[in-house]
Amino acid sequence: MKIAVIKETRQFEERVSCTPEIAKKLIGIGFKVSIESNAGSASSYDDEDYKKVGVEIVKTQKSLLSSAEILFAVIRPELKVVKSLKKGAILICQMESHLNTDEIKEFAKIGITSFALELVPRISRAQSMDVLSSQSNLAGYRAVIEASQIYRKAFPMMMTAAGTIPPARVLVMGAGVAGLQAIATAKRMGAIVSATDVRPAAKEQVESLGGKFVAVEDDEFRDAESSGGYAKQMSASYQKKQSELVAKTISDQDIVITTALIPGKPAPKLISDDMVNSMKPGSVIVDLAAVAGGNCSATKADKINVKNKVSIVGFTNIPSRLAGDASRLFARNIYAFIENIWDKEKIKIKIDQEDEIVKGTLLTDSGKLLLQ
Repeated sequence: MKIAVIKETRQFEERVSCTPEIAKKLIGIGFKVSIESNAGSASSYDDEDYKKVGVEIVKTQKSLLSSAEILFAVIRPELKVVKSLKKGAILICQMESHLNTDEIKEFAKIGITSFALELVPRISRAQSMDVLSSQSNLAGYRAVIEASQIYRKAFPMMMTAAGTIPPARVLVMGAGVAGLQAIATAKRMGAIVSATDVRPAAKEQVESLGGKFVAVEDDEFRDAESSGGYAKQMSASYQKKQSELVAKTISDQDIVITTALIPGKPAPKLISDDMVNSMKPGSVIVDLAAVAGGNCSATKADKINVKNKVSIVGFTNIPSRLAGDASRLFARNIYAFIENIWDKEKIKIKIDQEDEIVKGTLLTDSGKLLLQ
């Protein structure tokens, strides 16, 4: 079967869905791999790197797609791209399944089978396929690096002949994969770190990394985690209490990293204008939820907004700012996914809808719309 890898066209997207390392492995198990010329260049993977492992370099996207049986992408391609695929082709990418569902219905009409990698269930068997976790891990790290570039002071305490420099104080809001990596990174850089989250399990994780946990620990807090491991939408009364606690904490912080996202919904507003105004001049907020509207009221998508001398960073694609490593991990995720649906004996894709991973990610199947 022939796999095609396209060059991403979304603004600020520099990742590629398949690296030379993974292309070689795919060829090794029986696939033919073709890639659009320069698809990996922004991630530091040149056409020559792909050629060395047996990948066909195709100059035009139209030629690439016309013979493709499977299409890899990082983010769901435009409808006109998908229409260039032949009926029965398979699309594997982050489908953004909660956005523009009419377009996904069109995929079904033209006979495309599509898998949404962001819907991989959070079960042990699927950990190697979890693109959200792999990309969030890098985003948490990069968020601290971005903050350090804008913050005009040092992170660690420094004792010099001229006097002592106090350590930076960092608050991480949301202790999921991105948040925990942000905590670990800020601690390694010498900051005093605290963190907040609505999930009880997060307290032990934060403290194990050396952070101080900040949360209103009432009955609602103790029952605030969904079966899938995501944070639940909290009540208005809890949000008010938590907001009051955060307001007291945030005024003393130099850097705040926000990571709170609820799948398919706008990001909860955690930082108000008054909170921003209470922060010290030169402080930095990095809002990792900017793609869903932001956790901060002053966040502006893909901009650094300065309000009351506080810089609010609203980059919507932080993983792409580490395109080389982000692509490496994404490609490994997609390979693990392919392995799960690849029948080695019959040398073909096997779509078993009894399989929990297939059932959770399959949106369209040869003309049938399965989107919930």
